[in-house]
Amino acid sequence: MSSEITQLSLSELPMDNWMAHLPSALWDTPLCYMAIPGSHNAITYCLDKNDRSPVDLTQPDMLQKLDKYMKPIIRPFVYKWAIAQECSIREQLDSGVRYCDLRIAHRPNDSSNDLYFYHGVYTTITVEMVLKEIREWLDVHPKEVVILSFSHFLGLSQELHILLVSVIKSVFDSKLCPKMECVTLRKLWSQGHQVIISYEHNIANCHRELWFQIPYWWANKCKPEALIEEFEHRKQYGRPGGFFVTGINLTEDLKYICSHPTESLKDMVMSTYPTLLSWVKQQKPGSNTGSLNIIAGDFVTESRFIPTVIALNENLLKRP
Repeated sequence: MSSEITQLSLSELPMDNWMAHLPSALWDTPLCYMAIPGSHNAITYCLDKNDRSPVDLTQPDMLQKLDKYMKPIIRPFVYKWAIAQECSIREQLDSGVRYCDLRIAHRPNDSSNDLYFYHGVYTTITVEMVLKEIREWLDVHPKEVVILSFSHFLGLSQELHILLVSVIKSVFDSKLCPKMECVTLRKLWSQGHQVIISYEHNIANCHRELWFQIPYWWANKCKPEALIEEFEHRKQYGRPGGFFVTGINLTEDLKYICSHPTESLKDMVMSTYPTLLSWVKQQKPGSNTGSLNIIAGDFVTESRFIPTVIALNENLLKRP
């Protein structure tokens, strides 16, 4: 079946099962040389809008003070610029996302061991709940592989890291792929592995199931032209050896927010997607200098971003 699809554009594959439907010519290609669509700040669709929930501790002191004394005015701005994805994790996976950027926090003054995601404020759902959702989704999509990047840890003690690792192992069990040199779909399928965990903490040294942090190219720009220029410059120096992420997520600064008071992050992202996607279409996966691997963005289900990234793998097929 899959070999018959080689004549189709890969962007026409069923997005919830696109890896299972890839042509057999790609089954032995290392995943770090393929184009994989990713979700930046994947779990921001469920931020806590209860005013009793604090802003996260990475926010500037000034914002934390303003939020404390002018909450009714400040909070709407925080939410408008903190939400980077509107669809649930299940909907993102159904849409073709295979890399998730997960930022983990322990809420201040919380006596429980519960962990949450955060971006501006904390989420209403716990890390364990989301991981179980992903596990359930993988159970009914046995040939799909997801890369979960745990990073930007906030307020986690060593004990909480140990607890989180035990939750990851408990939830995914034999689906976890141990560190290895060359990961291909054929190898993962034969061994029943579906989850690669990238973990930005030295505890990864102690667990074969935890891969070291996957590099994330972040341009820190609020204009698409500046972001593209930054990445074109980086590409000249060659790609990292293994997995790496190119984040086409734009970054708003205070000046931009103040000069666009009625806008939101979504407004900024959607207005720039045509420019960004025209650049993405010109990219190629592979091992060569200038090649890309995982490409992550905001509001990834709201445009043709995911099929566009998947279609880049056509460059790896030897067609007449």
